[in-house]
Amino acid sequence: MATKPSPNNEWQAFWLAVGFLTRIPMLAKIDYSQRLMNQSSLYFPLVGLLLGVIYAVAFSLFSMVASPLVAIILVTIGHLFITGAFHEDGLADSVDAFGGGYTVKKRLEIMKDSRIGTYGTVALVMALLLKVALLTEARYIWLALLVAPAVSRLTPLLLMATLPYVTDPDKSKSKPVADGFSNVRLAIAATFVLALCILLSFWHPLLIIGMLPAVLLVALCWGAYLRSQLGGYTGDALGASVVFSELVLLMFL
Repeated sequence: MATKPSPNNEWQAFWLAVGFLTRIPMLAKIDYSQRLMNQSSLYFPLVGLLLGVIYAVAFSLFSMVASPLVAIILVTIGHLFITGAFHEDGLADSVDAFGGGYTVKKRLEIMKDSRIGTYGTVALVMALLLKVALLTEARYIWLALLVAPAVSRLTPLLLMATLPYVTDPDKSKSKPVADGFSNVRLAIAATFVLALCILLSFWHPLLIIGMLPAVLLVALCWGAYLRSQLGGYTGDALGASVVFSELVLLMFL
């Protein structure tokens, strides 16, 4: 029988989201269940904000002893370490699959392959270069580092709410999150992101103008492409959506 949400369940759900998206040790005992994994999706943007705080503080420290470009590169290296290149791996696998697979079955097979191909390598390198370049051009670099991780992690929630899951559930980490995804929790997560952007728009008014287009543009375009090529989404596709959303948002900024 399903249990009602409680402060303890929500506390565990938050730390489960932290452990799912990052390498940060979970500071709570987790009574793991599929329901708890479902609930954890609410906290993806909050985990993104936690990462953003780390990145913004790190940039401020690095920029005391290095140029902004070097500081951004060091923060990017730290990001890849803290997250285990979780979303970047999804980007590389997705591009490999769509670049080298001519049927749905073949695309899914390529996504499951742990090796990275030429398409994925090129996409990953160019995405990281573009991210560094966009951050360098940002008016408030610390603000971009702070808000982009939180906003971008709303996009996979939209995809999970609007598309079917198409990969073997026994072989993907994302299935427990997607199964039984709650639109109520999606609305709460979206409200949190909107409130964050309203708060931070004091420094950069374009946060309000850029946040919704960035998330919706990627969700609509990437979602439509996934539907046409796969019939739905995979865990790798969700990871790629985070990278795409970050880049689009940084372009707005």
